[in-house]
Amino acid sequence: MRKIIAFLLIINNSLIHAQTYKNLIHKADSCYTAENYKTSVDYYEKAFKIEHTKPNDFYNAACSAALSKQDKKAFKWLNLAIDNGYENITHLQIDADLKSLHENKEWKNTTEKFQKKLDILEAHYDKPLQKELLAIYAEDQDIRGEFMKIYKDKGPGNKSFDSINNLMRYKDSINLLKVIKILDEKGWVGKDIVGSQANQTLFLVIQHADLKYQQKYMPMMREAVKKGNANGASLALMEDRVSLREGRKQIYGSQIGRDNETKIFYVSSLEDPDNVDERRAKIGLPPMADYVSKWQIKWDVEQYKKDLPALMIKEKIKN
Repeated sequence: MRKIIAFLLIINNSLIHAQTYKNLIHKADSCYTAENYKTSVDYYEKAFKIEHTKPNDFYNAACSAALSKQDKKAFKWLNLAIDNGYENITHLQIDADLKSLHENKEWKNTTEKFQKKLDILEAHYDKPLQKELLAIYAEDQDIRGEFMKIYKDKGPGNKSFDSINNLMRYKDSINLLKVIKILDEKGWVGKDIVGSQANQTLFLVIQHADLKYQQKYMPMMREAVKKGNANGASLALMEDRVSLREGRKQIYGSQIGRDNETKIFYVSSLEDPDNVDERRAKIGLPPMADYVSKWQIKWDVEQYKKDLPALMIKEKIKN
């Protein structure tokens, strides 16, 4: 019995540690959203004492550290992100959160190290296609960064907002033509051909497109997911967006609405709320309670079910 008990204790301790890590990361992310970057860094540090392998968490931690002017920690975590498999050098180079690091001599060392690692990893990629998709990605994210900055500082309903919104729509239309050409000629190219970020660019552009393009290319994306050439979680976001635009309830709860009068965020009409976390877990999405907290939403499934009929009327959703 002693060995069995010890084994159970190990399992229980592992579960506790995993839950603690997850909670700490969630707190760190929440502090980042609230622009409390120093406290965010503190939570990341506590989390990394428990687990030390997730590249995206290291990257996000580096962003908080850079924003709180803790450059040494920022570079430490950036390097750990790279060492543990972070591949998105395009995003790193344009990320406004890291802009303060660019003048530091370590920036050149870090980016050169990153590029050398990618050169080895990407030796057999379709380089011209990858370059084209990464350029589209950079443009897509650059203009959205500018849009969100103006939206946050001034809100909608002013010349600056209208100007950036029109420019974003124009750039989206150009990028869509480029991506449609790629999809029609080459299909949904996988990360084994162009790398994970260039592959993700296909989804980013299509998800910003009109409904008719989403309807046209979503079957292609479904097949790509089955073959490992597209991200299942990204497909879930697309499925939800298309469902709502077609007047149906979403499946995974990824789409968040905002009341025009109260300015309060809410989860758009959702199918079978009781089992949404199970569906989300199967495709690698976090529980609803964690996800919606980014918008200061408290997930109460029983209250949501009571509110759902009125919400469906408001959103013109069919039964």
